[in-house]
Amino acid sequence: MNGNTEDTQKKNVGSLIDPPLTEDSGAEVGILEVEYIETENLKDVEDVENTLKTLLSGLGSKDWVTVCDALNNVRRLSIFHKEAIVGILSDLISLIVKSLKNPRSAVCKTAIMASADIFKAHNDDIIDSLDPLLVQLLLKASQDKKFVCEAAESALIALTSWVSPLLLLPKLQPHIKNRNPRIRAKASICISRSVPRLGVDGIEAFGIENLIQMGASQLSDKLPESRDAARTLLLKLQSAYEKSNVMEPTAAVSEEPAISSWEHFCQSKLSPFSAQAVLRATNIAREGLILGS
Repeated sequence: MNGNTEDTQKKNVGSLIDPPLTEDSGAEVGILEVEYIETENLKDVEDVENTLKTLLSGLGSKDWVTVCDALNNVRRLSIFHKEAIVGILSDLISLIVKSLKNPRSAVCKTAIMASADIFKAHNDDIIDSLDPLLVQLLLKASQDKKFVCEAAESALIALTSWVSPLLLLPKLQPHIKNRNPRIRAKASICISRSVPRLGVDGIEAFGIENLIQMGASQLSDKLPESRDAARTLLLKLQSAYEKSNVMEPTAAVSEEPAISSWEHFCQSKLSPFSAQAVLRATNIAREGLILGS
């Protein structure tokens, strides 16, 4: 496979060169193209029953073109006949994970696109099979090959948009401690994107203390993406905390309702060093928002 050639292709077409043959054989090098079909351009399968019969074997094939075709059929079935594959969803995800590990970028990217469509169609039904898939998507979103990285980031956006944050956050949490700083950054971004979907009640149900500790742990991370995501998260948590801790004014006081101290809460739940970092981050962020408005 010529990786340099692939990187120069248009986003919607992957061109892969089969392993070259020797000059002595007299054979020409075969070039095959795989089109990356956007979700909105996918058409329904012609025969659902026969497609289902060959789906798992196609995903497990040693022929990479067959695998890509099967992955696109997974996408079509998820969009048009999602109930037909609910029973084999776990098996499908295991094979998609295998495709994500494939050294051929066309297979990898098509598998990433299949992941995104599965998230949109099946939502929380994928949660029990998510762990190995999440690991691969975070890894692919962290690599240097741009068109694979962009596809993986889009899949992670779909994941955080369509899967319940109460179920997703416990899956993401371990990855902010990964040894790879890029994976930590992608996980932090996913967490900061998921938390607003919880709402005030959801944040309380999950545990605001736990979420604050997640954000605090990323404030001193190596990569700016992690630190930015942590500040976004903590600002959202501050807002949620203040909304849920507004004290009603007494009859003797006609002033506006007082707010239970965010500063006191952070100091009571975090180490002095972490509390100071969180308060500094949220104060700076708020000042920036005020100036910006």
